[in-house]
Amino acid sequence: MLQSHLDGMILRVKKNEEMFKRFQELDMRLLSLNSLRELVEHIYTDAQLVFNLESLSLVLADEKSEIKQFLTEDGFRFDEYQSVIVLSQTAVFKDKLGLSQRIVLGDAEKVLPKEFWPDNTSRPKTVAIIPLLRRGVYLGCMVFGSDEVDRFQAEMATYFLDRLGKVLSVCMENTLNYEQLRRNSLFDTLTGVNNRRFFEQRMDEEILRSLRTGDSLSCLFIDIDFFKKVNDNYGHQVGDIALRHVAEQLRSQLRSNDILARYGGEEFIVVLPTASEKKGIEVADRMREAIAKTPLSLTSGEVLNLTVSMGVSTFVVNEPGVSKALGRSVLIEVADKALYAAKKSGRNCVVSGGELVAISGAKSQSS
Repeated sequence: MLQSHLDGMILRVKKNEEMFKRFQELDMRLLSLNSLRELVEHIYTDAQLVFNLESLSLVLADEKSEIKQFLTEDGFRFDEYQSVIVLSQTAVFKDKLGLSQRIVLGDAEKVLPKEFWPDNTSRPKTVAIIPLLRRGVYLGCMVFGSDEVDRFQAEMATYFLDRLGKVLSVCMENTLNYEQLRRNSLFDTLTGVNNRRFFEQRMDEEILRSLRTGDSLSCLFIDIDFFKKVNDNYGHQVGDIALRHVAEQLRSQLRSNDILARYGGEEFIVVLPTASEKKGIEVADRMREAIAKTPLSLTSGEVLNLTVSMGVSTFVVNEPGVSKALGRSVLIEVADKALYAAKKSGRNCVVSGGELVAISGAKSQSS
């Protein structure tokens, strides 16, 4: 009996050592990440593996809608991570969890608020709700779900979960601070859209994504027609207002995962992930029409009619997994030449430069 008891203790110690090692590795991975998108994706995938979960949800407090914007601009796909929930009504965390940082364990039907689990998704049998707080402020919570009725019970020890909550809270706070600083350096302060540096970084990422998935990608190069005359006739302050007006109209016609940036001067550039040449032309023409039909009213009572010319280029991947990436400069150059053709055609129009087809192991070619 003593030997059996001793063997059982040794087995539990070994299991705890293995769990501690996996947990330490998770700690180090989370602490090494910089971007919010990476952090959310790693939490979602790694936590399920480390804790052997059937399901989980990550709920983020986002009163100012900044987190959703940060993730969307970095290419995070909410449709692929339906259990990542962003709540603007942040009072729900205090109402449901209090401020004690106490982990809530038990029957999901009794302890899991409906706000903390994705709609149209089957609820687990038991849950562990881990609060994420820093300096008394809720950053969100994480919910571990299990289909086993005895997996998460109120009397169980919560050392690993407590530690995960504290580590993750620190990571979230640091990452959000980093994202704020990064956005300040990657946004155009005049128009409020992304700047060229951010665009170049994201376009490289989207090209690589297209190579993996086989989705097309369209690039739009945009120039405000006769913008020099606006500055000459009305002054640079009105010119700045016109730039902001055009940026707002362009942004209003885009999806949340499309990328709009000010490229320089009166030029803007757009990347449309998953968009074919036909779709790229349709979106470009819709943007062009929105600006043409929305005159800018000045404080003087005058009305300023603005138009834009656009060039389109499209990256096509016939075979996902090709080894040769297409440089962003090639796509931009083709769109720029198409823009020049639009200018020569009388302005206020859209011209496509055609498709650039990726070929495995070789240079990309224009069709």
